[in-house]
Amino acid sequence: MSQHPRSRPVWLAIAAASLPMFMATLDNLVVTSALPVIHADLGASVTQLQWITNAYTLAFASLMLLAVDLGDRWGRRTVFVAGIALFTAASAACALAADSTVLVLARALQGAGAAAVMPLSLTLVAASVPPRLRSLAIGIWGGVSGLGVAVGPLVGGAVVEGWNWQAIFWLNVPVGVVAVALAAAALPNGFGARVRADVPGAALAAIGVFGVVFGVVRGNDAGWTSAQVLGSLGGGALALGLFLLRQRRAAAPMLPLRLFRDRSFTVINLVGVTFSFGAFGAVFILVQFLQVVQHRTPLEAGVMTMPWTLAPMVVAPLAGVFGPRIGTRLLVVAGSVLLAAGILATALVMSPDARFAEMVPGFLLAGVGMGLIFAPSSTAVLATMRPEDHAKASGTNATLREVGVALGVAVLTAVFTGAGGQLTPDGYVHAARPAVVVGAAAVALAAVIAVLLPARRRAAAGATATTAAGAMPAELVGA
Repeated sequence: MSQHPRSRPVWLAIAAASLPMFMATLDNLVVTSALPVIHADLGASVTQLQWITNAYTLAFASLMLLAVDLGDRWGRRTVFVAGIALFTAASAACALAADSTVLVLARALQGAGAAAVMPLSLTLVAASVPPRLRSLAIGIWGGVSGLGVAVGPLVGGAVVEGWNWQAIFWLNVPVGVVAVALAAAALPNGFGARVRADVPGAALAAIGVFGVVFGVVRGNDAGWTSAQVLGSLGGGALALGLFLLRQRRAAAPMLPLRLFRDRSFTVINLVGVTFSFGAFGAVFILVQFLQVVQHRTPLEAGVMTMPWTLAPMVVAPLAGVFGPRIGTRLLVVAGSVLLAAGILATALVMSPDARFAEMVPGFLLAGVGMGLIFAPSSTAVLATMRPEDHAKASGTNATLREVGVALGVAVLTAVFTGAGGQLTPDGYVHAARPAVVVGAAAVALAAVIAVLLPARRRAAAGATATTAAGAMPAELVGA
């Protein structure tokens, strides 16, 4: 029997769930600062560099729902710890990779480990704290999650400049060992419905996501009307359709489609996909701009983006605390507007001789915007869900956001290469600017979608009714 969450120190439980999640989100973009160095060291092409990022996010996105199923069956802490161990071992494999193909495969294994960490971490946080502290705990969790993604380029730049690109991955090893011990000691091993894992469903989801992203990646090189690209896009869409059909008919689906009957859940997931698409696709392009065009070192590029990367660390926990008072809808709309404005402002000043002072306003707006989105989005995902649905709801949201990251990197890179972009000082800016503008437009679309979130009073009433049936307390509602 698992220990009651109140018998454990709350701060220790939050740390135990958040540390490995920080590693998993950090590795989304930590490698971006190292891509120019990897390009020179391993001779990787633009397409290979893209796969070094997307192999991680695709495995991450494709396997999260399966990990949630396994957590329900075998114990959430058990699968969480197994995910940390796999992530740690794969990090060592990344560091030992001698060519880009091996690095891509090792990054995919890293993503598989992260898939067991990310969705279960939020569920474990919610189960480890008393109801009165849950909003604060989720706010801290959201801040750590946002910080992990945001400081990836800074940490990667510092490590690459101080040591080498392999050290980015070696650093995960001792942290992973500590994280395993901490999680085993501080987190409860909760269970959900012990049903058989839907491996065929997971395979369909993985094939579908991979097919769509592969088709986008190959579009410019193979031709958008080529059999390879059309077959990949069509095959991916077919696999995703079969996956949804299977989930609709399954007795114990890994993705319960009934969750999307909840308006708040549906809208916040649409926001998550479009926000991740635009924001992280733009980051992928912008970080390389500072090195390739402005000849900044990896560390200088990371330091220059600190107005963007540090703001979520301050803003996200505050948003988590004040969200229930002022409403998730207001925070997410405002955050999306600020983020879109920041990305667009940065795109407009991109030039070989752009001064840092000209880029600071855009970076700062983007950072504040990100911070306003992270924690309220996590709150809205679970606000009206029953406890037994928390893991699947969190897993669905995390999956869709990672799909957004993968598609954002793929599509914005396709825009970049389609405009004739190259990893040279003279061949970068003219193609990078339209790609970043596409990212800003996607985040602006997220702001429009967020307006559809339920009004605060209606959401609170719905959460109160759900709470009466045994769900998360109404204090978590911030819509």
